Amino acid sequence: MNRIEARFAKLKQDGQKALVVYIGAGDPHLEATRQLALAFDRAGVDVLELGVPFSDPLADGLVNQLAAQRGLESGTTPPRLFETVAAIRRESQIPIVFYVYYNLMHRCGVEQFINDAARAGVDGLLVLDLPPEEADTYEQLMRNAGLCAIWLVAPTTPDERIAAIVKRGTGFIYYISREGVTGMQAKVAGNLADRVALIRKHTSLPIAIGFGISNPEQARQVAFAADGAVVGSAVVNQIAELGKSPDLVPRLEAFVKSLGDGVKGR
Repeated sequence: MNRIEARFAKLKQDGQKALVVYIGAGDPHLEATRQLALAFDRAGVDVLELGVPFSDPLADGLVNQLAAQRGLESGTTPPRLFETVAAIRRESQIPIVFYVYYNLMHRCGVEQFINDAARAGVDGLLVLDLPPEEADTYEQLMRNAGLCAIWLVAPTTPDERIAAIVKRGTGFIYYISREGVTGMQAKVAGNLADRVALIRKHTSLPIAIGFGISNPEQARQVAFAADGAVVGSAVVNQIAELGKSPDLVPRLEAFVKSLGDGVKGR
């Protein structure tokens, strides 16, 4: 069983919700990414999303755009990121998802990228700009490699399209709680339970909610409505503020532990 599937199955068995954390790979450098992955594992993060740096991250708000820029400036390339994941795997089995744009995969060669990711120890890919209707070859390659194909559902996605999207998913469904790009928000969306119920009509996969969650209380509210909460910009913003400070890893470990406490109801 894929690590993502195994983690969600264990959480369900234990009556727990998932904390999914996003960071930009290579921000501020790849050694920090490795250390943060291990720290997040210690802090109880269930799935780690690594944003693969790309020059035109159109689905991202300013915080994550700047993280991608810092990742590029630190020399983060797919081959170096694969090496970093392999280094993480020598010490941790935390489930890892790459948050990636299709252009980058296409430039590397889609089959090569998927196979290299699997060999490194990646568990799933979330491709931001690949329409499901054009993903037959991609999905077959993902199945062959044993990777989960994570798909997005938006607040504006009509019911019939939700059904078409989620039947292609594996691992979990990522529900975007707000229209627009990634970024921190003052409060969570008010219709989460209704939207999650709509998605659940079409799939038994776990549903994780992201976009805009910035503190433990918001994470708790979101996790209550679904199977997990995804926190990205709030974590990335702290990485930006701390930079290469020696306090980076312990400070982020403490912050994500507080998010986990909110998600787990501790």
